[in-house]
Amino acid sequence: PRYEPTWGSLDARPLPAWFDEAKFGVFIHWGVFSVPSFGSEWFWWYWQKEKRESYVKFMEANYPPGFRYEDFGPLFTAEFFDPNQWADILKASGAKYVVLTSKHHEGFTLWGSKYSWNWNAVDVGPKRDLVAELATSVRNRTDLHFGLYHSLFEWFNPLFLEDATNAFKTRKFPTSKSLPELYEIVTKYQPEIIWSDGNGNAPDTYWNSTGFLAWLYNDSPVRDTVVTNDRWGIGSICTHGGFYTCSDRYNPGHLLPHKWENCMTIDRGSWGYRRDARLGDYLAIEDLVKQLAETVSCGGNLLMNIGPTHDGRITVVFEERLRQVGAWLKVNGEAIYGTKPWRAQNDTVTPGVWYTFSPKEGKVNAIFLNWPVSGTLELGEPRAKLGETQVKLAGYKKLLKWVALGEKGMVIALPQLTPQQLPCQWGWTLQL
Repeated sequence: PRYEPTWGSLDARPLPAWFDEAKFGVFIHWGVFSVPSFGSEWFWWYWQKEKRESYVKFMEANYPPGFRYEDFGPLFTAEFFDPNQWADILKASGAKYVVLTSKHHEGFTLWGSKYSWNWNAVDVGPKRDLVAELATSVRNRTDLHFGLYHSLFEWFNPLFLEDATNAFKTRKFPTSKSLPELYEIVTKYQPEIIWSDGNGNAPDTYWNSTGFLAWLYNDSPVRDTVVTNDRWGIGSICTHGGFYTCSDRYNPGHLLPHKWENCMTIDRGSWGYRRDARLGDYLAIEDLVKQLAETVSCGGNLLMNIGPTHDGRITVVFEERLRQVGAWLKVNGEAIYGTKPWRAQNDTVTPGVWYTFSPKEGKVNAIFLNWPVSGTLELGEPRAKLGETQVKLAGYKKLLKWVALGEKGMVIALPQLTPQQLPCQWGWTLQL
């Protein structure tokens, strides 16, 4: 079918099946903000526009007077950036897709965009096409789908500020900068996710979002496989587009009627890398497993963010978290990948138990986050039948004994295992 440049037509496009089956992706926030690597990836805005005290003091104490944000550009060096190593870490995480920030609100593009003269990674800083390098490594070394984040607006772009002053009646910025960049990255890198962000308080008509999406779905090189999110102008979030993000760190805790994604970040305080982060600022693997189980059971995907350093390293703490999630998925992946939501999302009797359904195997998966001291787990939701229901612990060979509690509910005897014998350390799956 051909899609019209209207929300009615575009929203009727079925979401390509791969996205719902994937369940888990990695977000990468990398850019010039990785150079000061202080406070947040909103560094430029907080320092120059809001003039937040901690940012102003940081600059006064560490940089000469008259130092501009643009002067951070040449210091974004990426000398340790090894796209093959990044691809191997992404693969080890168990993620099925990756979304790289091709351009954040600062306007600096990680590819040599002809629409971002002298403010891109080929002209300034690394002198490398970082988007192309990562895309190539991900496609050569993994089965991950490659996606790109792109900010519609730019905080301090004079053309955008002029349009904003005109209450968006003029459209100099989208026609000369934002839209050409979108067409450029799709044609050049063929990303299977376009993760749009930053509407700049302008409506989708200013951005011509429906015109771009109609081209993307009808005529672009990725028209059959591409998925998009819902950030295409004021009022479109959680309403229009492919999958819904609704807000950052969105985790409703109940089933939604539309496909959605929980984009969250391992560092609680920032999406970009921060040198001033402390250990307690990073989510522990137990928190990440909980987020993944809750999100998938309610029909969502989890997009887990890391922030690399200005010199191109995925720091050890981020690498460890990603590898830990991958180790957990090696054992429990059947309860995540390709699953559908079950009739109940979480258990009514025991807290910290989340359900998914594997349609091909006809299995209900109960992911439980706390190993009971009693050695028995009571579940209030399943309707177990003697002679028909079997219970397995993922990563453990023998069948488990269980007793039905009337029409609904059951008690399961867990195996007595030493910590070394446990199939994994953080969250376990019962397959019913």
